[in-house]
Formats: sequence, C-alpha cells, structure tokens
Amino acid sequence: MKETRLLMGMPITIEIVDEAVNKEIFEKAFEYFGYIDKTFSPFKPDSEISKINRKEIIESDWNKDIKEVFLLAEKTKQETKGYFDIVDNNGKYNPSGIVKGWAILKASQLIKDLGFNNFYVNAGGDVQFFGKNNDGKTWSIGIKNPFNQKEIVKVVYLKDGNGIATSGNYIRGDHIYNPNDRKEKIEDIVSFTVIGPDVCEADRFATAVFAMGRDGINFLNEMPEYAGYMINKNGIAYMTNNFDKYTNENF
Repeated sequence: MKETRLLMGMPITIEIVDEAVNKEIFEKAFEYFGYIDKTFSPFKPDSEISKINRKEIIESDWNKDIKEVFLLAEKTKQETKGYFDIVDNNGKYNPSGIVKGWAILKASQLIKDLGFNNFYVNAGGDVQFFGKNNDGKTWSIGIKNPFNQKEIVKVVYLKDGNGIATSGNYIRGDHIYNPNDRKEKIEDIVSFTVIGPDVCEADRFATAVFAMGRDGINFLNEMPEYAGYMINKNGIAYMTNNFDKYTNENF
C-alpha cells in the first residue's frame, strides 16, 4: 500500500509492503507530519518556532521535541565546524535544514513500533528505508540530474535502516548559505546527496557539506559510515571513496 500527501510544503510518500498493512497506520504517520509542521514551521505564525522567535515562549517551556532538535542542531554545528547553523541571517531560528530528516526517522520508528518491517518514508526526496521492497529485493532510488530532473544519473541501493538526503539550489534557489561567511554565495556546486546510517544522519550532514562547497566531499571521506555524491555547476560529479558500493545491489 502506498500513499502520498502534501504536508510541510512538500509531497510525502509512504509505501508499506507488509501483508498486514492497513489504512490506519498511514493516518497515524501523516498525522505525525502534520504535528511537525505545526510545531517547527518558521512560516506559520502560530507554530512553536514562530512563537520562540517572537520571544513569546521561554526556553524552560519549550516543547521536548524542540529541545531535542535544537540539541541535535548544535551537535551538528560543532561536528561541521560551524557549516551548519539553524540561526538564519535575521537571527531567527529556522530548523528546516535538520527537522525534515529527524521527522522522517521518527515517523519511520512509529511505523516500526506498530509491527511493520518493509517500507520507506519519502519527504521531498529524503528517504528512510527498512527491510525489502515488494519483490523481496533491496530498496533502490535514483539520484536526479539537477540540470534535467527527468533524468536519473545514478541508482543506489539502500539496505535496512539506511537513509538518503539531498541538498541543492536547483529547485528552491539560493536558500543554503555558508554560516561562516553569510555573504558568500555557493555557486560551484548544485547538488549534494548523502547516504547515511539513517535519514536523520544523512539529512543533517547534507546541508552542511553543500555549504562547504567542493570541500564537502573531503569532509565526508573522513566519515566511513557516510557516502556522498556531488554535482558541480559544470555537471561534473564527484563522489566519496566508498560511494560505488551503494551502486551494487548485493553490497
């Protein structure tokens, strides 16, 4: 069973191939994403993030999920030497660069806890995989050509628990910046895909390595549990040393 809904400003698709799948689990998962949007969206004036930005809620009264995401964001900032920061150019909190992967993983855990083992959750192209697909094979996903999104440039295979996330400026324009030099435009690369041990891990580093520009590949090469695929402005692809293994269904 497969269903797509528009939430958080993006299409969210859930496919569950276990025999016991039912409509109720989809309702619960999509309801969770609705909660995430109402809590974390910096574009909704009544969200908790918006209220925090207006200083209407003191830190001791923050939602526990807000606190968890903020701690994860700070951890990512430290690990990436400042290349990830949820404080935007206006001094406001914008957790969009980390909360999507975190929410996908939480929704996936909800589905797992209800007894389902073979499924994926895809929010705006960032995906968490568990188990096998409907044919009993490893889940696969295509990496799009940022210059022609109808074209797939690489197909990768993700094993149980793996996640994938892509950052780029080819859909939403220049929305990613270098927090260490906020005036610097990121022009040398257009797309950076990260494969991680789960989608939250992939997502939190995808934004940071994109902000690093060409150095992002070198950063990921020092982290063997991650793999990366970067496309520059000239359409040339660079990948981490371990990326090729994910192009083999039987790795």
